[in-house]
Amino acid sequence: MQKNSGNFSIEEAMRLAKSPAGQQLISHLQEQDPDRVNKAMAEASGGNYAEAKQILSALLKDKNVQNFMKQFGERDG
Repeated sequence: MQKNSGNFSIEEAMRLAKSPAGQQLISHLQEQDPDRVNKAMAEASGGNYAEAKQILSALLKDKNVQNFMKQFGERDG
């Protein structure tokens, strides 16, 4: 898994969300904090991408999520 600066375009984020890896990450995030994930998805659906990004950024700082992403990255090469 490559490190990223977090400057995803909307198109890149949508591709990631639809990919198998993205679906697995979303599932894991929903297990960690379903209310926040649902709020982020609602914001994105309404076109408020800045708010959705802010909500998800907070989730991605969680140690459990970072461990999951590290393990997932090691698994995927």
